Amino acid sequence: MDIQTKKYHLIEWITKIRDNQLLDKLMKLAEEDDWWDEISQAEKDAIEEGLQDLSENSFFDHSEVRKLYEKHL
Repeated sequence: MDIQTKKYHLIEWITKIRDNQLLDKLMKLAEEDDWWDEISQAEKDAIEEGLQDLSENSFFDHSEVRKLYEKHL
């Protein structure tokens, strides 16, 4: 499903909502700042480094990590 279709479905769903509490929660969500703007540059750098590692297939899967750290678990 492309982004425009997703937006249309959300708009259609929102128009049918009758629950004021849910609408209030959605309004609050819409008004919140982007969490990316709230984190430090070091945190952004770490996230970007992790994403770069993923794109280069440079990571350990869960079982490998468990083997490395099982004595600490």
